[in-house]
This record gives sequence, C-alpha cells and structure tokens, in this order.
Amino acid sequence: QVQLVESGGGLVQAGGSLRLSCVASGRISVADAMAWHRQAPGQDREWVASTAHVHATKYADSVKGRFTISRDYTKNTVYLQMNNLKPDDTAVYYCALKRHYSSSYDYWGQGTQVTVSS
Repeated sequence: QVQLVESGGGLVQAGGSLRLSCVASGRISVADAMAWHRQAPGQDREWVASTAHVHATKYADSVKGRFTISRDYTKNTVYLQMNNLKPDDTAVYYCALKRHYSSSYDYWGQGTQVTVSS
C-alpha cells in the first residue's frame, strides 16, 4: 500500500509563487510515475504535470512555462513549483502515483488547497 501526503498549498496573490510537496510512503519503484492533478470548484479533475523515471516530464498546456515538476528519489518526494500564478490556477491540487504496469493512477493524496487572488 502507498500513502501520499501533500503540503504547501495556501493563499497567494496573482503573479506569486508556491511550491507543493508530496511525500510518498510504502512500496514505490523508481519506474512508477508521479503526477499532480487539480480540481477547481464545479469542474472535473484535470491532469497538470507528471514525471517518470524513463519518460520526460510532461505538462498541461495551461501551466507550461510556469510550473515545474521535480522528484527527489532519495526522499520519495515530488514537488510542483508554481510561478506566475493566476486566479484560474485556484483549485485543490492532488498528488498521484501510477505503477509502471498500470494504465491509470493507482494512489491519490488527500489534496491541498491553492487559492490565487486577483
């Protein structure tokens, strides 16, 4: 079993920055992919960015150039550096892990709220 715990959310003004962290515990392989998703009020959850051992990092078009995903394998932690935040980035951000043999994300964190004021 895997547990994911996010932190780092908060309230920030437009143009500001935040860094989210997600610590994973349990049996994790370096081949497993980790990702960030987000869900704004009244909207479906959407994928934001992901990183895997073999494949390059990937980003949704809406955050490309502003967000950076990184992973510290020694700490089983994935980060999301968010710069130049916009009010449209307001959402609950979720960390997720996908086994290297899975086609969908297997584990999810509880989420951390990010609110960007205009």
